[in-house]
Amino acid sequence: MLLIYSNTATWETLSKEELDGLMGEADALMKELADSGEWVGGEALADPSQTRTVRVRDGVPATTDGPFLEAKEHLAGYCVIDCETPERAAEIAARWPDARLCAMEVRPIMDGAGTEA
Repeated sequence: MLLIYSNTATWETLSKEELDGLMGEADALMKELADSGEWVGGEALADPSQTRTVRVRDGVPATTDGPFLEAKEHLAGYCVIDCETPERAAEIAARWPDARLCAMEVRPIMDGAGTEA
């Protein structure tokens, strides 16, 4: 799984042309991965202002709104890919436009037995 991290302030500095170019790059990469059979799926996540964090302590749930104020980066979305090696996954992540603006995390998906799927 490729986890896409973003910083809203960084994206807000980009022009419409720059945004369109980055979205075009992501679309082209998704098509390439679909054509190669490596694309499984993915989704963007809603804005952090719509986030709710739930913690249970001593059996008591506590829900807070939004992200922590000091957090600059947030999880913005994910892509599920099916490729042969961790190196290939890192290669794909490096080509994702968000890798140049913030970060991409590459993490294997575990199956129900606790091993990499």
